[in-house]
Amino acid sequence: MADIQLSRYTIKSHGAKIARLHMYDWIILVLLAVIDGLLNIIEPFHRFVGKDMMTDLRYPLQGNTVPFWAVPVIGIVLPCAIFGGIYFKKKNFYDLHHGILGILYSVLITAVITDAIKDGVGRPRPDFFWRCFPDGKDLYDNVTTGVLCHGEKSVIKEGHKSFPSGHASWSFAGLGFLTWYLTGKIAVFDRKGHIAKLCIIVLPLLTAALVAVSRVDDYWHHWQDVFAGAIIGLTVASFCYLQFFPYPFDTDGLWPYAYNTLQLAEAGIAANSFSVRPTEETVEEGQGEGGIALRDAVRPTEETVEEGQGRGGVALRDALKYDEN
Repeated sequence: MADIQLSRYTIKSHGAKIARLHMYDWIILVLLAVIDGLLNIIEPFHRFVGKDMMTDLRYPLQGNTVPFWAVPVIGIVLPCAIFGGIYFKKKNFYDLHHGILGILYSVLITAVITDAIKDGVGRPRPDFFWRCFPDGKDLYDNVTTGVLCHGEKSVIKEGHKSFPSGHASWSFAGLGFLTWYLTGKIAVFDRKGHIAKLCIIVLPLLTAALVAVSRVDDYWHHWQDVFAGAIIGLTVASFCYLQFFPYPFDTDGLWPYAYNTLQLAEAGIAANSFSVRPTEETVEEGQGEGGIALRDAVRPTEETVEEGQGRGGVALRDALKYDEN
């Protein structure tokens, strides 16, 4: 069923219709973007950092191996380009729309969760010492031994956003969604034993893992931050993908739910066809789909019972005789 394409659904023919159907989804998506923007503006919780804690926070302050701007490119733009390529080949706008909407939800929900936790936890980054004391001259409170930072305010603010890793969560949210998507498109679980297909779906996850590892190498995150970010991203990606697409091992796992439903309708197969009862005329005439079977299942008449005919006729006749006695 998944391999049959009865008609094409292009941007021109179905774009406006699908956009209207998912208007509220797009509005909520914009709302999520606004919320995430606000979470990045507010001041995070400044967790207490004492003098004895600085031993693990004196890693060098350095740049990013993977810049911030590159994460959306890797996690959103690259997958969307793949969605677009499949659209131009198959002309299935349902697939394109749901792929883009799904991955945007995956990344933005992940971003809101990640940044909310960042602000709430306020864990210092491994390079916090140099953010707090850029000149290397540390200063502590005489009573609490807490740090008295004299670094740049914005740099110190970022220094309290270690847990969880945004690079890791964003990468796994986007590329994790892409992994699900490709798994369905190339039918990895078709039970034909083509294990080479696994190499294709491992590539997005490997890319996300390398982005995550770079955060530890750059001393911007502890390993726990990266691990937690990856779990958050993968979990949200899985929920978002399965909201629009069947499981990849499903027989209809190639296309979105909405497209599969339309294909059934166009093929003349009603979802409730087996629950529709034929009319009395159809039953009596033995015509129509399931008419003969339904007629045979109808309760035998008295004549049938007495003659010992019909399905269950003998048993029913014997039962009637037993009642008379």
